[in-house]
Amino acid sequence: MVQVLLTALIVVVLAGVAYTVAAARVVKQYERGVVLRFGRLRNDVRGPGFTMVLPGVDRLRKVNMQIVTMPVPAQDGITRDNVTVRVDAVIYFKVVDASSAVVEVEDYRFAVSQMAQTSLRSIIGKSDLDDLLSNREKLNQGLELMIDSPAVGWGVQIDRVEIKDVSLPETMKRSMARQAEADRERRARVINADAELQASKKLSQAAAEMSSEPAALQLRLLQTVVAVAAEKNSTLVLPFPVELLRFLERAQQPTAPEAVESPPQVPKAPAGTAPPVEPADPVESAETAEPTEPTEPVPSSEAPASPSPSPPSPAPGPARTAPAPKRAPAAASPRLRPASTGSKPLARH
Repeated sequence: MVQVLLTALIVVVLAGVAYTVAAARVVKQYERGVVLRFGRLRNDVRGPGFTMVLPGVDRLRKVNMQIVTMPVPAQDGITRDNVTVRVDAVIYFKVVDASSAVVEVEDYRFAVSQMAQTSLRSIIGKSDLDDLLSNREKLNQGLELMIDSPAVGWGVQIDRVEIKDVSLPETMKRSMARQAEADRERRARVINADAELQASKKLSQAAAEMSSEPAALQLRLLQTVVAVAAEKNSTLVLPFPVELLRFLERAQQPTAPEAVESPPQVPKAPAGTAPPVEPADPVESAETAEPTEPTEPVPSSEAPASPSPSPPSPAPGPARTAPAPKRAPAAASPRLRPASTGSKPLARH
């Protein structure tokens, strides 16, 4: 009898231990337990720690309450300004209601992933390329609102959404690079033109100051030569201003009283030479020159000289006397001499 009671006690104890082991559950700190009894949701959500359920009657579902980081696959889309882009993002969310996450949606992770992809495609079509590249904060907020609206009913809270990268076609990248280069060149030209304007104003002021003192221009020229020579160049280009030539010309000219008082000096001829003769006027020399008589040919000594033919008799009519040529003194034209009236025959030796 005692042995039967002892055996029954041992069986009851072992059954209790087995029941306890089967009913015992441990919920971690970052989890919450949702109990379904005969498939019906229990209102009490089990907190972290040790808990008990009815084996074969209750079913415990553990839900992770941590923030989940989920990458959104890259989506191809066309922006509002007809540019093909490829955008990927990342989403941060967590479960705030464990019962709704278990009951309202089959798999809240997959549901959030699909909603994020759809919202990302929608936000790409509503935005311009410039907004995707430079105004991402506003797009992130809009994307977060689009995903969070249906996720509230699932017991999921969207913590943050970030657009990671925007991939552009190579042709678009080259176009944007040319645009950026053109903009940089425009800025450089504007800055250069502004600098030239300021420099021209300063140079005009400096020219006004130098105009009062001509020597200042020479000093400035020497400073330029020193600056160029400091580079140790093999060739030195020296500008010679016209103002410097005019300055030197004015410095070499005599004063007005000296130019009036001093008579022109005639250079003296060296000893033993004739004084220089001034050239005569060509008109006067032509008038004062006497006509030269033609010379007779020289006869040969062997052949008898042929009598010279008599000049032809003038035609009958009134005789006209030709005016006698004017004779000028011999000193007036030293270069012209009167020709001899006749020539002597030369004998052959």
